[in-house]
Amino acid sequence: MPAGINARYDYPKLRESSRVAVLKSKDEYSAGGVVVRRVKGSIHLLLILDSYGNWGLPKGHVECGESNRVAAVREVIEETGLVEVAAGPTLGTIDWHYIRAEISIHKRCEYFLMGSKEGKVTPQVSEGITDCRWFPISDVSRILKYDNAQPVIKKAMEFLKSGISKEIL
Repeated sequence: MPAGINARYDYPKLRESSRVAVLKSKDEYSAGGVVVRRVKGSIHLLLILDSYGNWGLPKGHVECGESNRVAAVREVIEETGLVEVAAGPTLGTIDWHYIRAEISIHKRCEYFLMGSKEGKVTPQVSEGITDCRWFPISDVSRILKYDNAQPVIKKAMEFLKSGISKEIL
């Protein structure tokens, strides 16, 4: 050992600095909607302003025994105050990771194309949603703050262009 190094003193410091935090992990499942409506002849999409101040899509937890489609409709109604929502085809699932209370969460969310022909929107303030607003579909990609949701927006636009989803508009 080189002169001047005290192994008894340095070893605990080395051991302390090389510790790796091991977090518990958990999977969570959500479902949501890309809700569209015709406004003055053009297609608009509904976004919510979340508790982080970001525009996003309505979504929420899938309850025990609930299908993703049923959960998506329920969550859209709860978060936006819409009374009537028609669910169309699935747009796919996105996922992301985050840490909450020292637990690593892997969240997956399946989105469905939905239509709402009428009704006023009211944000679910108790869940941190401060605004709900209809935006022209051409503006949504720029306004939406969550990049991982862009593929479901793109898929929704493809369905709308193809005419497959006429029954929800």
